[in-house]
Amino acid sequence: MKYRIKEVGLELGVPVSTIRYWQKEFADFINPEKTDGGQRRYSQQDLETFLQIKEQVYKQKRSIESVRETLKGSDSSCPDIDWSDKTILITGGTGSFGKHFCHYLLDRLNPKAIRIYSRDELKQHEMRIEFKDDERLRFLIGDVRDGERLLRAMRGVDMVVHAAALKQVPACEYNPFEAVKTNVHGAQNVINAAIDAGVKKVIALSTDKAVNPVNLYGATKLCSDKLFVQGNAYAGAEGTCFACVRYGNVIGSRGSVIPLFLQQKESGTITITDERMTRFWITLDHAVELVLQGFRYMEGGEIFVPNIPSMRIMDLAEAIAPECAVKHIGIRDGEKLHEALTGEDEGRNTYKYKGMYVVMPSHSWWKRKNYVEAVKMPEGFVYTSDANEEWLTVDELRQIVFGEAEQKDNRATDVDHGVPARAVA
Repeated sequence: MKYRIKEVGLELGVPVSTIRYWQKEFADFINPEKTDGGQRRYSQQDLETFLQIKEQVYKQKRSIESVRETLKGSDSSCPDIDWSDKTILITGGTGSFGKHFCHYLLDRLNPKAIRIYSRDELKQHEMRIEFKDDERLRFLIGDVRDGERLLRAMRGVDMVVHAAALKQVPACEYNPFEAVKTNVHGAQNVINAAIDAGVKKVIALSTDKAVNPVNLYGATKLCSDKLFVQGNAYAGAEGTCFACVRYGNVIGSRGSVIPLFLQQKESGTITITDERMTRFWITLDHAVELVLQGFRYMEGGEIFVPNIPSMRIMDLAEAIAPECAVKHIGIRDGEKLHEALTGEDEGRNTYKYKGMYVVMPSHSWWKRKNYVEAVKMPEGFVYTSDANEEWLTVDELRQIVFGEAEQKDNRATDVDHGVPARAVA
């Protein structure tokens, strides 16, 4: 079946000008036929590519360059993973990331089984109900502090996602020994159990706060990152492969500022720590896809960092509660004005690859095969939220928080071919 450009626009729900713009920007991936009169006719494959572009540009807030690199990755010589015969274990699986990871894999990739490993039986019960007793899910009570339980849980597992952690900065500051037990000793237990159980690949979720840490949470996650990178030395050449994925704040996740602002909106006043503050933001979909990319390309010891936009805290406040008064309460202990996803010392080993940054291990014995097309970043490269080239606008933030409905009519009038301003840059 062939589609006229207007039909493509109707299928996608975007203006024809946007289709023309995407056609120009993604000419290597969209190849319409032309009639004798010079009109374009798009194939079903072209339509599916347009749908991928729309998903990543509008919903995941990726840049045009990032989407282009992702599409290139789908043609990579490195084969994608067949998840249908894989058993995955995710520590801390009842959290925001864990639940979204399960939805994503179960709906799209049909894994053999996913084991949810966590210590909260109530959250597991609620998750079982939410997923309607999906027979591919297994619920295991356990704590990452318990190495023996982890080893038993990992028997027969192919892949592990380590998402369990104490993440609240004030809680870690007030309970430092507990933070070390979970975030550091827990990481060591995951590494040991994975090696002993014969797990093929493990990805640990890191955080921007692990870069130049100024609080205990960041310090424990930095230590965790180092353990997972060096864990490859314990596994040996043919053993378990370890890597990390590092990203910023997840939009709308538990503990993020969005639920707080929405709650405070009812009172007429919202609290801001410092109006200069900036943060990286990533959607749950993008976070899950970054982990899946990591599993596909990892050779051991990498830290995968997404190319994601920044936002200004005052823009977020305007997007959520423009009518509210703003109360400045001062920056909290252990909090940064701006976040970094790579440090200066990591810059010399950082490469751009498939729409993301990859911090490579700095070991002479580490031989890489999958990164022959990677582009080395300049000496001293740092990726910080205040110096980012991509920014979420107030309208984009409002769309993220309140959904697409109220923004739908505005898309046709956006500047530069009807695409978000940040995506055009």
